[in-house]
Amino acid sequence: MKLSQWAKKNGVCYLTALNWFHAGQIPNARQLNTGTILIDETIKVEIKERTCVYARVSNQSRKKEIQYQINRIVEFANAQGISIDKIYKEVASGMNDNRLQLWKMIDSNPTTIIVENKDRLTRFGFNYLEKILKKQGCKIVVMNRDYEDEKDLLQDFISIITSFCCRLYGLRRGHNKAKKLKKELNDKN
Repeated sequence: MKLSQWAKKNGVCYLTALNWFHAGQIPNARQLNTGTILIDETIKVEIKERTCVYARVSNQSRKKEIQYQINRIVEFANAQGISIDKIYKEVASGMNDNRLQLWKMIDSNPTTIIVENKDRLTRFGFNYLEKILKKQGCKIVVMNRDYEDEKDLLQDFISIITSFCCRLYGLRRGHNKAKKLKKELNDKN
């Protein structure tokens, strides 16, 4: 059976199946000289579950809280009978789309990602990320999903305003520092 057919039959995205093939996670698969990937159906394939935990805090002043967050998630996973393969933790804004640990985790092709609250994964666009990862064979488990649904819209609005304010003040601060440095250099000459 071709890899594309196998992926469809097993309910995973073709790219996920291709990544699993390249990672050697489909033991009965072989690639022909033409590039076609075939999977022998007579051998039962067992996909290895890979569960990751993602914990994030917004700034350095809250860095101590990240360990408490991890402890709560690990406790939750143990109670659910889920074994954790890797823990990713990060100090960064939830609006920042350039988070190193988040991308490392996604690139590791997990089958499950556990977060305490969905805003720990991203402040905006959680549903987009969830649907994209689901198509790649990864589900997101949010410990406190019910809590977030109550004030979701307001929280998203506050997050957007906060992000824009941070960018504005950050740009202004950078501009003022450059101006001050330029003045000091001119005064020395």
